[in-house]
Order: sequence, then C-alpha cells, then structure tokens
Amino acid sequence: MKQSVDDRAAMLGEYIVKNKATVRLAAGKFGVSKSTVHKDVSERLRHVNLGLYKEVRDVLAVNKAQRHIRGGLATKRKYAERNVHPK
Repeated sequence: MKQSVDDRAAMLGEYIVKNKATVRLAAGKFGVSKSTVHKDVSERLRHVNLGLYKEVRDVLAVNKAQRHIRGGLATKRKYAERNVHPK
C-alpha cells in the first residue's frame, strides 16, 4: 500500500533535518523527483508539522547559501579528472 502524501512529507522532512541533506539527496533516497521533495517540504509539510517545516526550511536555506561552493568543487573535480586546466 502506498503511503499518504502527508506521511511522505513528514518522512522527507525528518530525513533532511537528520542528515542535513539536500533536496537532490532526499529525492534519490526516497525514489521521488526533486520537484516532489520540494513541494512536499515547502508546501505540504507546513500543514502537517509546522515545527519540522521550520527546521527543514533552515537546513534548505543553508544548502542554498552553500550551493555555489559545491558547484565550484564539482567543476574543479571535473577538470582534475580530465587533467585539463580551464582558462
């Protein structure tokens, strides 16, 4: 039997808070799309568990602030694996 949308939103929220996970990581773990995770934790979770919603919002704000750093590191790894130096 499939779980309810509210239950999924709560499980996603708990996972994100516990693991300081990104939306992408949570989507992979639960086998749903990034859009589904985002909608669940940013809209549905507010009505299910307001306290958890606020915790998730804080984690996602940190992730958003750090994403340019993660992107830069990914690019650095990409070029290091190719042994190519970008201009």
